[in-house]
Amino acid sequence: MRISEMDVDRVVGYFKGKSILITGSTGFLGKVLVEKILRVQPDVKKLFLLIRASDVESVKFRIHNEIMGKQIFQVLKEKHGLEFDNFVKEKICPLVGDVMHENFGLDTVKLREVSKDIDVIINGAATTNFSERYDVAFDTNVLGVKHTCEFAKKCTKLKMLLHVSTAYVAGEKEGLITEKTFLMGETLRVGTHLDIEIELNLIKDTKRELRASSSTEKAERKTMKELGLKRARNFGWPNTYLFTKAMGEMMIGHLRGDVPVVIIRPSIITSTIKEPLPGWIEGIRTVDTVIMGHAKQTLPFFVINLDLTLDMIPGDMVVNAMMAAMAAHSEDHQAQIIYHVTSSVLNPTPSSLVIDSMHRYFVENPPCKGRNGERVRLKKMRIFSTLARLRLYTAIKYELPLEMLRLLSIALCGVFSRRYNELNRKYRFLMHMIELYAPFALFKGCFDDTNLERLRMAMNKDDQINNGAYSLDFDPKSIHWVDYFYGVHIPGVLKYCV
Repeated sequence: MRISEMDVDRVVGYFKGKSILITGSTGFLGKVLVEKILRVQPDVKKLFLLIRASDVESVKFRIHNEIMGKQIFQVLKEKHGLEFDNFVKEKICPLVGDVMHENFGLDTVKLREVSKDIDVIINGAATTNFSERYDVAFDTNVLGVKHTCEFAKKCTKLKMLLHVSTAYVAGEKEGLITEKTFLMGETLRVGTHLDIEIELNLIKDTKRELRASSSTEKAERKTMKELGLKRARNFGWPNTYLFTKAMGEMMIGHLRGDVPVVIIRPSIITSTIKEPLPGWIEGIRTVDTVIMGHAKQTLPFFVINLDLTLDMIPGDMVVNAMMAAMAAHSEDHQAQIIYHVTSSVLNPTPSSLVIDSMHRYFVENPPCKGRNGERVRLKKMRIFSTLARLRLYTAIKYELPLEMLRLLSIALCGVFSRRYNELNRKYRFLMHMIELYAPFALFKGCFDDTNLERLRMAMNKDDQINNGAYSLDFDPKSIHWVDYFYGVHIPGVLKYCV
């Protein structure tokens, strides 16, 4: 793969006069992307934001409240002052639609109008719930990609389709994981073959059977969640999210035709490190569940191997890499390239560094006060290096006392039944959450980012990091992890998520 020399001006200039369709703009990464394009390239022609809603007014309401109303747009608001609203109206084009539907659910007139204007499609729509219902995850993460590819072929001016996946489609592979495409039907378990059509029919048949038997909504939800996890694990993926994201990548390779495609695979996305606000984040993400659980003292134990690397990358670096990749591969009809936007090869983060930074931060900055305003000393989180050790500990510490409480309640005619149900529910939820996150906390692989390194090398390094009001830095070597976690990320999570 050869990439011609680039600089920040060329990358930013690429978006001038372009009409860009963005799915997933209400998500964390989507907001960072929309803000960055509008801030660094005010001469972008249009940003078409595809958003699920009942009508145009509802979409406008969602854009105003769920995107432009967020603090990440504060810098852009200050830049434009009183003209901010007019600027947004000129650049943002709301689209009522959903990737789950063919042609995104657009009517014939709107489809014809939009398809003539689109230069770039950025597909960031996804459901990221690890234990999502199989039908819901499949509709968005698999069929959504299919519909995006089919829509892309109808865009007469299209120069690029960029799809956001995740590096963890690798499942639980170990060692060096390359930037390699998934072939249709490929699985992570030897001796199995995946047929996406069979999976779709399985979902339809299961739902039909559930409704024929008059199952409750709660029972249907439970069955569909269990089905997703069962099918994922059957083919070698640890959860429904990663399984359906892998199938989505297969769809792109199968359906793209001659549309230039870039697949971005970030690892665990964390708060912005630099732009537009250091530490900005939305939603409690993978590593933040541990941070907040420790701060609130609701997570007394966790499973994580402190000798392993925890691969993370700040959200603004992911967006910078996306923008550079679009500029580098636009109109290259041979292109179907994958970029690992990761850190574990060039600047690995030991899991112990994250845990130590977290504990030190909350010791020095207690998140809560006692009744008289005194500092509260936090208990250190108990860490287990394997799920087997954690399960042995919890069986003695929690399950045995719970069973004794249950038997005592039975003997006393249900006196403690409410207390037992409450404690048991909390314990089961905690264990379920830990087991969902375990594949990330115990991950033994590292992500080769050779393709992304070539892209970095094609750009002027000084220009990437310091270009006046903004940068396009996506080099993980520039991150000092202790300073970032202690001084940027943890304060950001507390400021923007709590």
